[in-house]
Amino acid sequence: MFNALVIRQQDEQQQVAIEQLQEDQLPEGDVTIAVSYSSINYKDGLAITGKGKIVRSFPMVPGIDLVGTVLESDSPNYKAGDEVVLTGWGVGEGHWGGLAQKAKLKSDWLVPLPDGLSPQQAMIIGTAGLTAMLCVMALEHNGVSKDKGEVLVTGASGGVGSTAIALLHALGYSVTAVTGRAENADYLKSIGAHDIVLRSDLEDRAKPLDKQRWAGVIDAAGGNILANALAQTNYGGCVAACGLAADFKLPTTVMPFILRNITLAGVDSVMCPVAKRQQAWQRLQQLLPQSFYQQASEQISLEQVPEWADKIIAGQVTGRTLVKL
Repeated sequence: MFNALVIRQQDEQQQVAIEQLQEDQLPEGDVTIAVSYSSINYKDGLAITGKGKIVRSFPMVPGIDLVGTVLESDSPNYKAGDEVVLTGWGVGEGHWGGLAQKAKLKSDWLVPLPDGLSPQQAMIIGTAGLTAMLCVMALEHNGVSKDKGEVLVTGASGGVGSTAIALLHALGYSVTAVTGRAENADYLKSIGAHDIVLRSDLEDRAKPLDKQRWAGVIDAAGGNILANALAQTNYGGCVAACGLAADFKLPTTVMPFILRNITLAGVDSVMCPVAKRQQAWQRLQQLLPQSFYQQASEQISLEQVPEWADKIIAGQVTGRTLVKL
């Protein structure tokens, strides 16, 4: 028997509770894992609260991230005792995920725990950190070097934003952080932000073009915030878009793209190929300072997850939330 957070649906209403499950109830997969840690991402918050159509079948164990130790394996790539990391691949949406003490997964979805990272550190990074690293790689690929000017990071107090700031700072970029919580300014500067912009400054309807301010942008918000960021991006700049915390719509024109030669790079970590994942994980291990793991995370228990799911949807969570299983 093992404990798991389970989402069930009855009369079109979601019910969330911690249940004791049997191992033979786990879904199909060729690797069984004893889960050490999971985390709560914005997508997990949407799934657990029912405020987003994330869960595709019921019952569902949410949790799009996990790290743990292989118990049994039918895959030649992993053996009992190996430490592995899982992020994405629809886990926690269509396949039972990480908010349980055991998981059964496809070996193709796993990557080995990178050398030099503890299980706790891997989940402090999680999907949010992987996405942030992929965004930084997108800026680099599109020519946004540290000498080109400021990089704007929206949703800066969240998991993606916090990790992106720390990564960019480690690489020598000057970073401006966008936040809706002015009280987080000291925290954001402590992890590497050079300057702070209030979210309200970017929430009005965007002009087609605005004063050029940013060499590059990492955006987890969407909506008017992304539209304003595009209008303010320098000629030849790049905007890496990875989230829709504010809105899934993009109320803008083609003018930033055809008059300023701006690239809008979509970033997805869910279906990211394994080779690129491994490259990103290796760089995360190399770039993030030890101080980041203490500054940008809080650890909770499985019992606290529903409460924290509400908090993350309400924008009340700073940095990363680690769940000890």
